[in-house]
Amino acid sequence: MFIYPKMYRKLKRGPQVMLPKDIGIIIAYSGISKESTCMDAGTGSGWLAVSLARICDKVYSYDLRKEFIAIAEKNANMLGLTNIEFRNEDVFKKIYEKNLDLIVLDLPSSEKALANAKKALAEGGTVVGYLPHMEQVQRFASKLEKLKFSDVHTVEVIVRDMLVRKEGMRPSTKGLWHTAYLVFARKPETKQLHKPI
Repeated sequence: MFIYPKMYRKLKRGPQVMLPKDIGIIIAYSGISKESTCMDAGTGSGWLAVSLARICDKVYSYDLRKEFIAIAEKNANMLGLTNIEFRNEDVFKKIYEKNLDLIVLDLPSSEKALANAKKALAEGGTVVGYLPHMEQVQRFASKLEKLKFSDVHTVEVIVRDMLVRKEGMRPSTKGLWHTAYLVFARKPETKQLHKPI
């Protein structure tokens, strides 16, 4: 199995973490950059938050569990990241930031936070649901449709290791299979890009 980069091997784990295979797709599909402001709801051990903070201008991370935030803060400090703000807040009640470029919801019943996420996103901003079960995907996608999000797309990232040997190559019996489904959507842009002819 592939050994994670040194950064991930140093990070502490408390609750379940989001793995690099899913983090990479979130970064690639959302199109975030060094100018972006992002939010991660469901901090956990902070692996997503610190990964985003290495790329983005600012990251906000919400969790209801103070003990999880404490682990995530240690991970951020260990990596010398100062552009993450951890919040002991409830995204189901309110998201305080505005004009966010990316919001990732890694929570049970995360579809219930989508109305707040839409208010907090910039036009064209991306929301992502990190959802372990198909039934969650159905509820999340249904709510996205009701809230008139655009470009809804669901993926599952599976990593299959290969055994490469002198006598031949074949797939390994080990690999990183299902962790979660990732549901992507964008807040529609209301501004016209071109004047009508």
